[in-house]
Amino acid sequence: MSARGELMRNSMTKRDSQPQEKRISLVMLQLLVMAALGLLPRLAMAQSLALPADSSGTDSTTTISRPLDINYTRPTERTMVNNYLFDAFGPYPVAGSVFAAGFNQFTNSPPEWHQGVEGYAKRFGSDFGIVGVGTTTRYALSQALKEDAMYYRCDCRGVLPRMRHALISTLTARRGEDGHVVFSLPALVAPYAGSMTAIYGWYPSRFGAKDAFRIGNYNLLAYAGGNITLEFFYSGPHSLLSRMHLNNTHGSPEPGPNH
Repeated sequence: MSARGELMRNSMTKRDSQPQEKRISLVMLQLLVMAALGLLPRLAMAQSLALPADSSGTDSTTTISRPLDINYTRPTERTMVNNYLFDAFGPYPVAGSVFAAGFNQFTNSPPEWHQGVEGYAKRFGSDFGIVGVGTTTRYALSQALKEDAMYYRCDCRGVLPRMRHALISTLTARRGEDGHVVFSLPALVAPYAGSMTAIYGWYPSRFGAKDAFRIGNYNLLAYAGGNITLEFFYSGPHSLLSRMHLNNTHGSPEPGPNH
């Protein structure tokens, strides 16, 4: 009877956790949809201004246009490497992995890794590895597609516009010498590349593609949270963030909207 009762409790716990996971994923989706909807009027206006009068409208490039930023300077290879190292191995991924490992330790997920120091070490290593693989994928694909994967703070004012900018930047990047904003396939793929690598690399064998997609959704949510932190966290000339995460301070002739 005790074994059967334990099995029933485990089954009920699993069923109870699924709605919560779905709610979290739904909230993230709603936030991104609302951000995109808020951007549509600006896109239409910017695109109408960007197209010349004799344009035939046959350009097939998917571009999220906006007025050209004359202060934008495309980052050098060294700058991109520095920012990649910050995003993959800096204080943000370390702190995020510490928190995620603690939560997974509390929920005993996955239970095959058990508890104690050894279990926490496995969970921390897993979460840190997921971040590293995802960030590496994003920067590598961005380099191949000639995109600028760095985060740039908004030149707008107000909490809601800046929040919308941070959420939109979760799935966008800059391209070209003028730094125009485009939908970024690397930004979409990267969160799921990390989770897929973990599921088929070091997670217990019972985990599969469905679990990878679920973890990827959490990674996308964490990426959006990181952008929000970069947007609102102080990054003055003497801050730790300004020394480690370069935000278009490389080569602009004078302070502009991206400083």
